[in-house]
Amino acid sequence: MAVAAPGGLRQGLSGKKMSNFLSRCKPGVPIRIHLLVAALVWTLVGFFLMTNGYLLLALAGRAWLVFPALLLGTGKAWWIMDRMARKNCDRLVAMQDGACLGSVYSFKTWGLVVLMIVLGRFLRRSLLPAEVVGTLYMAIGWALFWASRLQWLRWWQTG
Repeated sequence: MAVAAPGGLRQGLSGKKMSNFLSRCKPGVPIRIHLLVAALVWTLVGFFLMTNGYLLLALAGRAWLVFPALLLGTGKAWWIMDRMARKNCDRLVAMQDGACLGSVYSFKTWGLVVLMIVLGRFLRRSLLPAEVVGTLYMAIGWALFWASRLQWLRWWQTG
């Protein structure tokens, strides 16, 4: 706790004490756990999106749109998500054990996560037909789910 000293100077925790305090509170984990969490998040979010997408398509009587959605998602996985997964795995492996669990994704990626959540909520509440929203959810979910295989592979290889 900082205390005002005579002359307007502030006294408080020294830099070393603060650093030790933050180190003790930081949820630092081994790199293998970072890889596990990265793969698990993409797998679970992908599964969640695919489930919601399928439900929207089935309720709209357009379950057949699952197949084109899977094709779109596979394309997105190969051209975009696979590269992101490899890049993130390389970044994680280059870190030292004990890095903060929050660094499982870069700041840029965390920003993208927030943007995607906001856009997903907007899409769900938009006036677009359920078939369009369901197809997009299914395609994006499959892309995440399919690309997570690379993260699972890297996690398996580090064991």
